[in-house]
Amino acid sequence: MVSIHTLVAPNKGNVVAVLVKPNQPVYIDQPLVIIEAMKMQTTLCANVAGKVKQVFVTTGNDCDVGMPIIELAADGAKSTENTKGPETKNSNLKLLESLRARKALTFDEHRIEQQQKRHQKGYLSARENLRNLCCVNSFMEYGQMAVAAQRLRRDYEDLKSATAADGIITGIGQINQGLVATTKSPTAVVINDYSVLAGTQGFFHHQKLDRILEVAAEKKYPVIMYTEGGGGRPGDTDITTVNSGLQCQSFATWAGLQGIVPRIAVANGYCFAGNAALFGAADITIATQTSWIGMAGPAMIEGGGLGIVKPTDIGPSAKQCKNGVIDILVENEQQAAEIAKKCLLYFQGPLLDEQECSYADQQLLNHVLPEDRRFVYDVKDVINTIADTDSFTEIKSQFGGAVILGFMHLQGHPIGVIASNCKVLGGAIDVDAGEKARQFMQLCQQFSIPLAVLCDTPGFMVGPEHEDRGAVRRLSQLFVAGSQLTVPLVAVVLRKCYGLGAQALLGGNTSKPQYTLAWPNGEFGGMGLEGAVKLGFKKELAEVAEPSARMALYEKLLAQQYQKGQAQEVASVLEIDAVIEPADTRKMLILALLG
Repeated sequence: MVSIHTLVAPNKGNVVAVLVKPNQPVYIDQPLVIIEAMKMQTTLCANVAGKVKQVFVTTGNDCDVGMPIIELAADGAKSTENTKGPETKNSNLKLLESLRARKALTFDEHRIEQQQKRHQKGYLSARENLRNLCCVNSFMEYGQMAVAAQRLRRDYEDLKSATAADGIITGIGQINQGLVATTKSPTAVVINDYSVLAGTQGFFHHQKLDRILEVAAEKKYPVIMYTEGGGGRPGDTDITTVNSGLQCQSFATWAGLQGIVPRIAVANGYCFAGNAALFGAADITIATQTSWIGMAGPAMIEGGGLGIVKPTDIGPSAKQCKNGVIDILVENEQQAAEIAKKCLLYFQGPLLDEQECSYADQQLLNHVLPEDRRFVYDVKDVINTIADTDSFTEIKSQFGGAVILGFMHLQGHPIGVIASNCKVLGGAIDVDAGEKARQFMQLCQQFSIPLAVLCDTPGFMVGPEHEDRGAVRRLSQLFVAGSQLTVPLVAVVLRKCYGLGAQALLGGNTSKPQYTLAWPNGEFGGMGLEGAVKLGFKKELAEVAEPSARMALYEKLLAQQYQKGQAQEVASVLEIDAVIEPADTRKMLILALLG
């Protein structure tokens, strides 16, 4: 039995095409009439197989919603296609193929020569560094289609691959996913690509960088940036209205993120000029052993009339570690990615499995100090025993060695650690150690990371040579940083706690920490005991002529001062809060900092 089906207009519009005639056979889903409204076209298709009985409109007719358009006589066939019908081109599939081909030009598989050059140097490609940081499938890339602004001087098709992404990969990736809360894993990623024009910074390169930094600021995402590259790029000819380029926002935008989001920079290979400025402004700087970092590269040095130098003579990593430019030195880019992720972890909040964290036998702390108070020991043994297993990461290990500092986890919670290092200058705080501690206090304050201070210092370093380095001004800034601390601060005096240096290390005084503890070996004073006796009892000692008798008096006075400055005596007059067994240190830190 033949049934009649009337198709009506689904919307108001204009008929722009009638594709069938009366008595013409049709199949299900065959296009019949096209109606246009607001520049968008709707195709009316057959809902049954059969023949066209009547067509109520012609091209150019206006129609209203529900108006009859075409009438079909169904023949009961179930076919959904007409093999004899006209072939149609699937433009959407072609666009998809074009898109995939265009993106492929930015991947290593289509840039084999550039990747091989990297591998020959022992380096990774930018895309390989990205894969080491995060799962590429969860990476949202920004500006992948960009090319260098050089269409006026180079073939555009060549630029698509040769200057892929204009030399900088930017986007949002999930880092440390599964270790921390899901809301804490999104991270802005910036990877300068040295295989594109030596990693130089061009017009669109800077636009991409600015864009992702703006997103990071708005969303409060941390940033990991790989800074390899040669600085500014003079060859972008397409931008004809830029003269100096000094209106560039990138450097101010990057610096302006200080204290807003944590910023971790990774350097490998040559990192000069603008790239070095980005590296040096980061909160934590990581570099490979094969890194050269300088505020000017060879071309700029030569252009300034300062001679011809090799790039490997500029800021080698071995020197940049010792002057504090590099916080953490690693072997290669693979290790750099792992350390970057570990450092980021301290800013992402507590670990998800905080209750399952392992740690060393705390009884070891009862035996860490030598019997003779004049002998040195390794304070890292104290830190690593207190911390969750393998969680301590040291910062600036080759700079300001009188203080050891870094981050650890304590029952899965990130904690900043500042510890005296009696192996260097007896633990006396020189200007390098003071500036190092100041910067770290400020970093922990900016990102609400609690602080634990392990004190064993005779005070500030003294002497004419040290004063020549600006000790008065530079060391006083440690007091400024301590005065501004509002994060939880707990101090543990391991042995010596003397003078202004100790006060500064504790945030200003023994009352600044919310809990000030001491081990039984703790000793306190306005200055070193030996110096205090020699200075305070100078007249009495001078009156004893016989050397052995004078020494005996000195030892007697020293013992009296030592007894007066012992931890238990200082605690008895409430200058500190408690004296504890060394083995209880971890427990007390957890109670005070995390309770």
